[in-house]
Amino acid sequence: MSPNGSDRSSRRPMRRKLPQVLTAGLILATATGCSYNWEDFPRLGMPTPVTEEAPTILSLWQGSWAAALVTGVLVWGLILWSVIFHRRSRTKVEVPPQTRYNMPIEALYTVTPLIIVSVLFYFTARDESKLLSLSDKPAHTINVVGYQWSWGFNYVENVPGVKGDAQKAPNLDAIPDKYQDDFPANAGGVYDAGIPGDRNPQTGNPGPTLWLPKGEKVRFVLTSRDVIHSFWVVPFLFKQDVIPGHTNVFEVTPTQEGTFLGKCAELCGVDHSRMLFNVKVVSPERYQQHLKELAEKGQTGYIPSGIEQTDPARNAEKNQL
Repeated sequence: MSPNGSDRSSRRPMRRKLPQVLTAGLILATATGCSYNWEDFPRLGMPTPVTEEAPTILSLWQGSWAAALVTGVLVWGLILWSVIFHRRSRTKVEVPPQTRYNMPIEALYTVTPLIIVSVLFYFTARDESKLLSLSDKPAHTINVVGYQWSWGFNYVENVPGVKGDAQKAPNLDAIPDKYQDDFPANAGGVYDAGIPGDRNPQTGNPGPTLWLPKGEKVRFVLTSRDVIHSFWVVPFLFKQDVIPGHTNVFEVTPTQEGTFLGKCAELCGVDHSRMLFNVKVVSPERYQQHLKELAEKGQTGYIPSGIEQTDPARNAEKNQL
């Protein structure tokens, strides 16, 4: 048998097996998704949003997926078209015509990626500016303090029976004046300092519990005592770094009551996996009651917020004003 005949005979079994392999792959892909809730499919893996701001992030996520799919279909289509219509002929052995220095094609594959990146950049910058914008006077302010290996929460609030002034509290010196100026007047405040061994009494999930009021805007002031952490509440669809010597701030308005998971999303050391916390969204009345309960436990005032702001961070903020 000629070498060519041998090659043809060796390829035939593979061609016969190809449909079987594709069928098995299709069955495997569909079988693994039998328990999937198709109502969740439009979110493309994202959890259900629980804040007023989260749908903006979800929309950006869905738009990015749509752009990626369109690009993928175009690229896959061109690859398959080349494979099918420009494959080597069995009867002809001559080299096919070669295309060089085709300016329209070269301009196409240079300009098209620039357009794609520019569009994605525009929508990302637009949504980021919206998400990081701050109100003049938020209804509530909470200083989230990250430290190895847990979280502390300073509730900068006017709590009945608690005296003090958050704008002059030594433990909050790490927070820049421009954020302290928005603190409520004469806010004595209360705190909750967590440890890795804490657990939520309702769910049993590990970590301390941050309480939030439903339907009221909350400003988070993020500070760190040691290394870089990342404050991530999963159904907020949002996370932000907690950096020593630099203060990050954002605002959300919770829209759904319940207890949600939070975690540190930045590798911060050997016990990084234990930096978990819970977020409990309740009615405004229950939230105020919780603040009173913290005061009754003697958890009044504020825990140290972190490392004082560095000169580069302070100078950068001045340039932004």
